[in-house]
Amino acid sequence: MRELVVLGTASQVPTRARNHNGYFLRWDEQGFLFDPGEGTQRQMTLAGVSVHDVTRICVTHFHGDHCFGLPGVLSRMALDGVEHAVHCHYPAGGRDSFARLRWLWPDYADKVLREEPAEGERTDLAEEDFGRLTAVRLDHGIEAYGYRLTEPDVRRIRPDRLAAAGISGPAVGELQRRGVLRLGDRTVTLEDVSVLRSGQTAAFVMDTRLCDGVYELAQRADLLIIESTFLAADAALAAEFGHLTAGQAAQVAARCSVRSLVLTHFSRRYQDPLEFYREAREHYDGELVVAQDLMRVPVPKRVG
Repeated sequence: MRELVVLGTASQVPTRARNHNGYFLRWDEQGFLFDPGEGTQRQMTLAGVSVHDVTRICVTHFHGDHCFGLPGVLSRMALDGVEHAVHCHYPAGGRDSFARLRWLWPDYADKVLREEPAEGERTDLAEEDFGRLTAVRLDHGIEAYGYRLTEPDVRRIRPDRLAAAGISGPAVGELQRRGVLRLGDRTVTLEDVSVLRSGQTAAFVMDTRLCDGVYELAQRADLLIIESTFLAADAALAAEFGHLTAGQAAQVAARCSVRSLVLTHFSRRYQDPLEFYREAREHYDGELVVAQDLMRVPVPKRVG
C-alpha cells in the first residue's frame, strides 16, 4: 500500500478544524513521518496510524509547528515498545534542537533512533530497496530542507514476449541474471522480453520561497505534498516570511509535470478551503487535493 495520511494541515497557529502539521507516507513496508507538529501523537491515533509503522522521521526545519510533536511521538514509541531502528533526518544545523526534543527518553532514543542529518545543498540520505531518499535545501530564512523519495526503475518481464521468443523454465532466470541468452544461432536480450517500469516518486516541500530546490524536488513527481500558506492577494507576505502561495505551488506542479498535487499548511487568516483550490486550478490541470486533517490520499497508480 502506498498512501499519504494527512495528520495536520495548519501553519503556525492551529484552528478548530486544522491541527499543526503532520504527514505519514505509507510506502509498502516503510513509514515516513514528516514534520510532526504539536498534537501529532493524537492525530495518529485518530487516523489509525501506529508508531510501530514509523521507520523514518523527516523534519524539514525547526519551527515549532513542524517539530513540537516529536517528544510525544518518541514517548509513545518507548511506551509501545518499538524496537526497530527509526532513522531521523533533519537539518544538520539543528542538532541541538533535535537533542532537546528527544531528551525525555535518552536511553530509549540512543537504542532506537539513528540520526542522519541533511547538510549542504543536496544530501542522499538513504538508498535501499524502497528507493532513494534525498534532502534538498530550501529558502526559509532558517535552515530548511525538502525531501524526495525516488523508487528505481525496474524491468517487468512480459510472458507473451517470452513465449514468442521460445523461452521458458530455468532459461527465464538465466536471462534475468545475465541480461542475455543464446538460443542456437539467436541472441535474446532482457530488453527484448520486458518493458521498463518507471519507479514512483513522492516529494515533500514545506516552508520556503520559490527557489531551485523546490523545482528539483518536484520534478516529475507522482505525488507532491507542498505548502501553500497564502493566496496570491498576500504574495508579498508570502515572500517576506518565506512561504508559497497556492498559485505558486500549482505553477511549480505544472512546470514539473507533477501527477498529483496536495496543497497544505494553510494560514488561519483564510476560512474557505475552496479559495486555494480555485487559485491552484488556474495554473494546474492535474489531480489536485486541498488537504484536510485525517484525509487519506493514494499515491497515483503506476504508469506502464
